Amino acid sequence: MDTYDVIVLGGGPAGEVVGDRAHRGGLSVALVERRLLGGECSYFACIPSKALLRPVHAVHAAERLQGVTGAGLEPGGVLARRDGFIGDLDDAGQVAWAEGAGLDVIRGSGSLTGVREVRVGDRTLTARYAVVLATGTVPAVPDIPGLRAARPWTNIEATTSRTVPERLLVLGGGVVGCELAQVYQALGSAVTLIERSPRLLGRTEEFAGEAVARSLARQGVDLRMGWSAVSVSRPEPGGVVTVSLSEDSTLEVEEVLCALGREPSTEGLGLQSVGVSTDAKGFVPVDERMTVVSAPGDEPWLYAVGDVNGISLLTHMGKYQARSCGDLIAARAAGSDTERPAFVPSATALGSPQVVFTDPEVAAVGLTEAEARARGTRVRVVDVQLTSAAGASLQADGYTGQARIVVDEARSVVVGATFVGQDLAELVHSATVAVVAEVPLDRLWHAVPSFPTMSEVWLRLLEAYGL
Repeated sequence: MDTYDVIVLGGGPAGEVVGDRAHRGGLSVALVERRLLGGECSYFACIPSKALLRPVHAVHAAERLQGVTGAGLEPGGVLARRDGFIGDLDDAGQVAWAEGAGLDVIRGSGSLTGVREVRVGDRTLTARYAVVLATGTVPAVPDIPGLRAARPWTNIEATTSRTVPERLLVLGGGVVGCELAQVYQALGSAVTLIERSPRLLGRTEEFAGEAVARSLARQGVDLRMGWSAVSVSRPEPGGVVTVSLSEDSTLEVEEVLCALGREPSTEGLGLQSVGVSTDAKGFVPVDERMTVVSAPGDEPWLYAVGDVNGISLLTHMGKYQARSCGDLIAARAAGSDTERPAFVPSATALGSPQVVFTDPEVAAVGLTEAEARARGTRVRVVDVQLTSAAGASLQADGYTGQARIVVDEARSVVVGATFVGQDLAELVHSATVAVVAEVPLDRLWHAVPSFPTMSEVWLRLLEAYGL
């Protein structure tokens, strides 16, 4: 077949989901992927990094319980466990799922050559109704002199390495940098992390970054805040890397991990050939129905879901967009004039939950205090210690952690929440429901948490607010 109802470019989580939903709506779908079906999240990011972090967390948790002795890490076993989760970089299972779901998997790089027309190798594919861009992002490697020539690690190499370097330099104190610094320090590397700004996790509440910094430092990570790399040199392939730093010093390491952000994967997509423009950062702008705003033609046919549109660089948010977009394409193909939006802009802006899986974990949703105030919202911030919930003290001896809600006083609803501590990632979903559903505080008060769980912190937060 060279003609399909829908052609999806990119077989990561968003691409798989949009294709599945469109097929469920009765449409034929081609899923074009040039690498591993399942995408970066499955093989080089979310899944392998969490598989590596879980043994680290388990050991730390055991060390905090009286009566538990002998916990430790065996690096080979940790790496083998990771290999199991990524299928040894074999996507046969994902291909079997896609084909079982009725999708035609086409290997290769897809490029737009016309309206509803895609070139893959020596084949020209035509879409009756829609082409969906779901190509995601790739690691950004900035123009630091010598950095690219030194062949640094990105998240791809760091999450799949079969060896543990003796010394590792991490460039960047965001999510990737903090998580993987913790992994490799625990596995035996001497880790140095440099971050240009004065704190880690700059997009979170300040107390969250401070808590993670204290933890990394206690574990032995050499943190250098306000520093940056000036130049990088690696004379021999696979040899020692010499990094000149901004504070007139140099550092020699076996590997450099570049964790300095992401950039959209649009190279070779043929956007210019059909008159599609990107924004200043290279992302593909879309409207609230995931329709590419600059696509030519009188009828909508080109869509973009997931990281490539730049709305929210999170797997779960890309899948959220993809579910609605796939349904929307099927509805439009059936001639429906009552399509729902593919996403609600206000909910997307406020309802993008994220967990940083360091120890301590950082789980957050919605606006930080600073973001809310910058919008002109009249806010009240409520902070409590996690130990105010009985479940936290049972979780670990000497438990430390903090919870915060940001309340829009005019509407009496929560617009942001942050939790920092051991084993609390699951708390973020209740906060997401409260934020997205705009649950009034006096109604939220009647959502009684179970005792003795960590969810009881919600009761303590509302009590501190004055309810």
